[in-house]
Amino acid sequence: MTHNTLPLLNEVRHALKRLVRTGEPTIIDLRAIPFGPGDEARLLSLLGEGEVVAVLDALGKTTVKETGFSGVWIVDHYNTEEERIAFQIEVVDIPDLLRAQTDDMYESMGKLEELLDTEMEKST
Repeated sequence: MTHNTLPLLNEVRHALKRLVRTGEPTIIDLRAIPFGPGDEARLLSLLGEGEVVAVLDALGKTTVKETGFSGVWIVDHYNTEEERIAFQIEVVDIPDLLRAQTDDMYESMGKLEELLDTEMEKST
């Protein structure tokens, strides 16, 4: 074991304090940290599981999981060849991946207007 679990938890604790006090989010790149056998599983076990899990399928599978600590998220991203390309802890109210993007919302407004126009025409 590399014994990086407790220092990482301490870093998460400081990041969560910073988020609560200042609103500043933190991303901890877990791929950049050497894990020995069992370290990753231990870290994830200690962080626990929260109530929210989201799975996205865009250029590969991404799983965003709330941990047992509100504001602490695990983001695990794989490419289309199922190789892990990102693995991180995000300390934030909600990860950006889960936020609707402005361009997408504008596009949705147009689609919704077209749908309403079409349905209005059908009903007259």
